[in-house]
Amino acid sequence: MRTKSNLILLSIGLLLALNISPFVMAQAGEDATPESMTRIMMLPPEAEVTGMHIDANGNFFVNAMHPDEDNYKATIGVINGIDWNDLPETVPELASSSSADDIWHGIRTSYGDYQVILQSGDALSEGGVAGGIYAADDESQILISKKPDYNAFVPLNVDATHGYLYTAWEDRPAGLSQLELEWDSSSSEWAVLSSKMLNLSSINGGWVFCFGSMSPWGSPLFSEELYFDNTQFWNDDSFRYHSDQTKLENYLGHYPNPYDYGYIVEIENATTAEPDFVRHLSMGRYSHENAAVMPDERTVYLTDDGYETVLFKFVANTAGDLSAGTLYGAKVTQDITRDSSVTGFDVEWMEMASSSNDEIRTWIDEYNGITADDFVPGQNSYITDDEINDWAEGRLNKDLNGDGTIGYANDDRVPFLESRKAAAALGATDEWSKMEGVAFNPNVPDSLYLAMSRIESAMTDGQDDIDVSLNSCGIVYRMAFGNGWDVNRIDPVISGGPYTSSAQYECDVNNLAGPDNLLVLDDGRLLIGEDTNKHESNMVWLWGEKSEPLEAAGNITVNSVQLRNTPSSNASTWGYNYQAEVDELQTGLTYTALIVVKDLETEEWKGIWWWNGIEENGEQYGHNFSLEKGCYSVLASLYESTDLSTDVKNATVLSDSEAEFIVGSGTCVDGIYSNEVFDSQEDMDDRTEDNVPGFGVLLSMVALLGAVMFTNRKR
Repeated sequence: MRTKSNLILLSIGLLLALNISPFVMAQAGEDATPESMTRIMMLPPEAEVTGMHIDANGNFFVNAMHPDEDNYKATIGVINGIDWNDLPETVPELASSSSADDIWHGIRTSYGDYQVILQSGDALSEGGVAGGIYAADDESQILISKKPDYNAFVPLNVDATHGYLYTAWEDRPAGLSQLELEWDSSSSEWAVLSSKMLNLSSINGGWVFCFGSMSPWGSPLFSEELYFDNTQFWNDDSFRYHSDQTKLENYLGHYPNPYDYGYIVEIENATTAEPDFVRHLSMGRYSHENAAVMPDERTVYLTDDGYETVLFKFVANTAGDLSAGTLYGAKVTQDITRDSSVTGFDVEWMEMASSSNDEIRTWIDEYNGITADDFVPGQNSYITDDEINDWAEGRLNKDLNGDGTIGYANDDRVPFLESRKAAAALGATDEWSKMEGVAFNPNVPDSLYLAMSRIESAMTDGQDDIDVSLNSCGIVYRMAFGNGWDVNRIDPVISGGPYTSSAQYECDVNNLAGPDNLLVLDDGRLLIGEDTNKHESNMVWLWGEKSEPLEAAGNITVNSVQLRNTPSSNASTWGYNYQAEVDELQTGLTYTALIVVKDLETEEWKGIWWWNGIEENGEQYGHNFSLEKGCYSVLASLYESTDLSTDVKNATVLSDSEAEFIVGSGTCVDGIYSNEVFDSQEDMDDRTEDNVPGFGVLLSMVALLGAVMFTNRKR
């Protein structure tokens, strides 16, 4: 049922004012894919699948990174003609082929039409070329990138037919392009109205912008994939990757500070031609693949690409603001089995530290001015392993290195600037190999997915927390939530392969290899993009069974309103408390209840509370309050949280419960209090109503202002 808008608007306004199917079947035949897998796309040889992003109208943006450029250029593109937010149960299968005509024809799809929007080296309307990285001081060209990675489409109109497409260029230094696109209904393609590479000098340039995501509030989040396992070698000019630092030095005009790079970068004001960039230092420094922000707008899961890496979680202090919060590393306990295709893990979270972008920036600046001239073999110009150990010993109050003393650190720079090593020192699991994309869709909120492109190295060495069998073709895991948005379990759901060492392309062409980019569709199915040399051509797969969206259901009851204390004077305030309870909730959804105390005679509100994060049947909520004598009611209204936050005015009330009560020694007739008759306090009327009384024109206007503030909140 739809509640009257007055109560919803009033509630939100006041809170703000107070600061508050069957499996998808593959083609039949000897070379059929598994029945839950459908091949929908193949790229030219050597091209990695990148940039997977679906916009509000179901357009599927997807790129081809670093193909063999003798035959095909790195490409930014989109699949038109299909609403990927509303796929049928069965999607056509793309047959695998190794014919030269097919391979070099370009990007092949089984469904929809692939449009090439831009290719590496193409001239841009505002100067320069696509993928061009230009020095911050004199705009000289340092390189032309062939690595277009994450795409993020930010609409500029209501129907999302006009907007900016941001694309990360995964290089050292990194690049970021902005294409202004508009849908041309006559040609059924996107027209490029303007194009440019953005100036990143405000954040000292970027380092390997990899995959990314969109925040719930519509900001693109790009990831810096920092390949440095040991910062000690950053200024060592004999290090094999030192040419990358040289290119970054040419870009900046001075030697780079390593602690400037390796973070999540948010694009703020993304609907403007000159957006702002913010590095979220508080989310840790490591080899970020991407970040998945949960519907609470505080909890973020972050993957760490490389070898001997850590799964991270970040919880922001304030919803919608990633600039400050607490960083965690995951410690896992493996099931008794070793078979990687079935072995799962229990998860606990090691709290590392809390800080803010501003505080961490002061620590980073202490390492400015260090150059290759300062490098001394066997020494370290940056944070040392001894400093990391001392910080961890102080954090745990434990002698970790056996030297007989417990070290300490004067601040918490270690967990934010050397996050992977810090997490391992605390006991978090640092054995993951090639951890790639993490994906979540709020329309199917029961789990999120994690790609591991190869199961090898420390995961298979028989030591420490993880010891599973080798799978060179990779695995996709599903992560399940416990309380709230807290992941407590990781289980494999797709196992790549089989692997054949004697074959030229060792992983079976009819199954997954090297899972990398992930997208969860609105119907619960998964799109998986490959990055592997174990297939001749990398592919995009559709996996899973089509599911219906969860239907919100639930009941809320005001169980009691009870007197806590009687005042010495009948004219004073009386102390009460109420207690509310929920049941019949739909598993996998999160709920919010608004609870209002109202004066029945004046219809004025006397208190309002927001009960948030409801997930399990039987949860209870109570609150103490004080009132003067009179006739009152407690009204509790239950909503599905996403519905309430998305459309406050028209959110569906799943259940209402109202309890009327008398404060004082008098009685109530039609909501009017009288001292003439003295009845028992126990004379209360509990009832559930479908309609909520209005609260007055003036308060509704105030509430409407609050609702506008809610939907257009300034973060």
